[in-house]
Amino acid sequence: MAEIEDRLSVLEAQVAALVERFAAEPPPADAPAEAAAVFWALDGLKRRLPADGSGAVLYTGTVHLDDQHYDWQYGRTVDDVLAGDWTELAGVLTALAHPVRLRLLREILTGRHGTGELAGTEGLGTTGQLHHHLRQLAAAGWLRSAGRGRYAVPAERVVPLLAILTAARR
Repeated sequence: MAEIEDRLSVLEAQVAALVERFAAEPPPADAPAEAAAVFWALDGLKRRLPADGSGAVLYTGTVHLDDQHYDWQYGRTVDDVLAGDWTELAGVLTALAHPVRLRLLREILTGRHGTGELAGTEGLGTTGQLHHHLRQLAAAGWLRSAGRGRYAVPAERVVPLLAILTAARR
């Protein structure tokens, strides 16, 4: 009898863990609209915030690109965001405000890392223009040199970049 109770206790713990896990996961893509309307990440954020605060902003993502995997989560309180000097962000954002630079970032994220590969891509301009854009992106922190004319988007910038692009689509 004790053996059955022990096995039952283990099964109950496993079921409880599964219920908790699935309650925290987003609904599947083919779920009905009612299930898709559940703000699972937002609900988790709200549970962690003080009731008298001004709120917070959170972005998170899990990305598989070019044989790389990136998991990222970042959040700040609204008070922190509003208190910062937004003008100091102009250079970082300006670096993204050019069609060739956005195209370069997409090409690099999807596997073209070398300047030779990139130079062969139609629409990116001359080699001099290409290097100018690569320098602008690197100076703003959107790219890093991976050695010998190769570039990569830093791991800590992949999800933020995709979040910005997602937000820009409205």
